Amino acid sequence: MEKIEVGEVFTITDENDTEQEVEVLGVVTLENTDYIAVSFVEDLQEGEEGDIDVFFLKVDEDGDFTAIESDEEFDKVSSAFDAILDEEV
Repeated sequence: MEKIEVGEVFTITDENDTEQEVEVLGVVTLENTDYIAVSFVEDLQEGEEGDIDVFFLKVDEDGDFTAIESDEEFDKVSSAFDAILDEEV
């Protein structure tokens, strides 16, 4: 699997089979699993601060993106990305 880089743009399909382009804002590896923070390209291009939705996806062993299933896993990933952002400030 190729390493996912910040700034890459992917097309994902939501539960309604609607395709959306998302841009990778960050990557973190926890317990040998990669997670990415992404936002919709359209929101990023509009550049309205505070109105940008960021969400996290898990990268499975095949390189496919999947939703984070549990609140515990989400909290762990969210905390890891918060720590990264705190280091950058």
